[in-house]
Amino acid sequence: MSSKVSVSSTAVAKHLKIMEREGLLKSYEREGPFIGPARKYYDIVMRRTYVVTITPGVFWYKGIDLGEPRLERAEINISDVKDDGTLLGTISSCIRLKKELEKTLEMLRSIESLRDENMRLIKERFMREVGDLTQLAILHYILLNDEATVEELSDRLNLKEREVLAKAQELDKFVPLKIKNGIIEIDSERLKTQVESGRDDKGEV
Repeated sequence: MSSKVSVSSTAVAKHLKIMEREGLLKSYEREGPFIGPARKYYDIVMRRTYVVTITPGVFWYKGIDLGEPRLERAEINISDVKDDGTLLGTISSCIRLKKELEKTLEMLRSIESLRDENMRLIKERFMREVGDLTQLAILHYILLNDEATVEELSDRLNLKEREVLAKAQELDKFVPLKIKNGIIEIDSERLKTQVESGRDDKGEV
């Protein structure tokens, strides 16, 4: 971790200790394959998303607890929020925008709760059906970032670029990918075709 974030191992250990104390992380020890002290590992134990706004006029953040999704649909309408040139009118508009923002944040909570559950299921099913942690790490990164370069995956996974390419090509046997000019992404068209084919095989409409 120290090499990934370019700070000293002492500083990393300090930050991990603080995050564990505040309930963000939970540590545990596990014996390694080599002789020596047990290694310490950390798990994230919280389920939250954070929204931050930073402008000259607004510095605001909010932590939103994730859980069971509540909303399936929300209508946001700010078309009638106008500046009438008066102080009280502007304050009224600000209050109205805050109410619309609350609806947006509740929808965000629902979306992120579903996405979090989807990611959990992807990891569980991928490990059961494929069982390769490196391929899972590549898939996870692409799903969160839409695409990834071989170079950045090489850096993040501490693998040589040719090893990343080989793993991506193996992953393509299970999850359709586009691998071109050093960029890896999900092949949406092939994915759609395979999903629809799978439904047809099950007799679903």
